[in-house]
Amino acid sequence: MDNVILLGQKKYKTPWTKIFVLGCLAGVYISMGGLLSSLFAAGFGEWSVGNPSLPKLLAGAAFPVGLMLVVLVGAELFTGNTAYLMPATIKRQIPLSYFLKNWGVVFIANFVGAFLFDYFLVYQAGIMKPEAYTAYITKVAEYKTSLDWMEVMFRGVGANWMVCLAVWLGFSSKSMLGRLVGIWWPVMAFVAIGFEHSIANMFYIPTGILYGADVSWWSFVWDNLIPSTIGNIIGGALFVGCLYTYLYGGKTVR
Repeated sequence: MDNVILLGQKKYKTPWTKIFVLGCLAGVYISMGGLLSSLFAAGFGEWSVGNPSLPKLLAGAAFPVGLMLVVLVGAELFTGNTAYLMPATIKRQIPLSYFLKNWGVVFIANFVGAFLFDYFLVYQAGIMKPEAYTAYITKVAEYKTSLDWMEVMFRGVGANWMVCLAVWLGFSSKSMLGRLVGIWWPVMAFVAIGFEHSIANMFYIPTGILYGADVSWWSFVWDNLIPSTIGNIIGGALFVGCLYTYLYGGKTVR
């Protein structure tokens, strides 16, 4: 817990320009995971009829590379920061209003990074131009925006609960292998289960729209991004950041 409090203090001292650039990088890294997971899961055709869990498992196996890059290389991810900043805030090591400012800046930066990656390195590069890939990503975008609003919110709770636990597990090991394994399992699980991660959806849905999905930008924002973001905040800030500060807060770092 002390390490997380120190991390919150470090983020508070980081200039906003660097926070924004690091946020853009996080959007790119999560999109890399989304792209790899889509390529893994697409194109099963009849195989997926008899094995509906197989594409989900393959997508889950590939997606964690994004969070691995965020944690190990360094970047500012909105969903992770919902938990990261709570211990330092509760222990009054950083101003009470800082976490809201950080979330806003990082959320926007994540979207900028994700969209630039989607547009230039996926759409303009023609990565998903093959029919099987196009069919997959458009179907994903249409499915995610067709879910009930409250369903998306509750799925968002589950997604970021597991993502932030993955980050917590990563902190528990000092070895590279231990951190990778700790991050991989919960992230693989949330993707395979079908939970909703707002930053990952900044890849899936806009990319689907670019490739012709029957989804409007308004639908992306209202039907998925807003409810998944609310759920992500609950899952990360309340069930990880606040809960574990209460349980294991211990002494205050100064």
